[in-house]
Amino acid sequence: MSGRLNWLRAGVLGANDGIVSVAGIVVGVAAATTNQTAILTAGAAGLVAGAVSMALGEYVSVSTQRDSERALLAVERRELAEQPELELAELAAIYEGKGLSPATAWKVAEELTAQDAFTAHAEAELGIDPTDLTDPRLAAGSSALSFTLGALLPLLAILTPVAIRLPVTVAAVLAALAVTGATGARLGRAPVARATMRVLVGGALAMATTYLIGGAVGLAV
Repeated sequence: MSGRLNWLRAGVLGANDGIVSVAGIVVGVAAATTNQTAILTAGAAGLVAGAVSMALGEYVSVSTQRDSERALLAVERRELAEQPELELAELAAIYEGKGLSPATAWKVAEELTAQDAFTAHAEAELGIDPTDLTDPRLAAGSSALSFTLGALLPLLAILTPVAIRLPVTVAAVLAALAVTGATGARLGRAPVARATMRVLVGGALAMATTYLIGGAVGLAV
């Protein structure tokens, strides 16, 4: 359950990034021109670039974590092969440190070692389940997908008629950010109002900044 919640929270954050990133792009371009093709092209390019960047970043990050976990597991496997008695005593000490009596801790360590010494030590010493290492490909795909889904909202909203284009986009983006902010806060068991307000203020500042810059560039060009 904890792992699923972490993935869900990461998905919410990825969607939030997609919303803010592409909203900033399309609002900035819309401030410089009313040409729908130019706005859509910029937004689509931002969506693709952002999704690829998120995927690559997540793949590299998770791959590095997975490599580190594998290296630690290799060390643990070697230690079990070379000094099993010392490892058994170490495992018993871990459970004794968690509050078990010395006799009970030793008994638990013996039984776990007899069943699956490697898994027992990996979980107790390293906090790693050797049968459930994170897949970097899944992490990259999930990150790209969540970013894309979030980015589609401002990209579609900016296609509304010119007269209402900006207010509709801003309203849609802020509403979506309120949802992602509240959802992320609930998943992380953080204060919902404060977390949601941070996301809303950040999104509003991003759009305001790119709007001003886009308008200035449009006038200059």
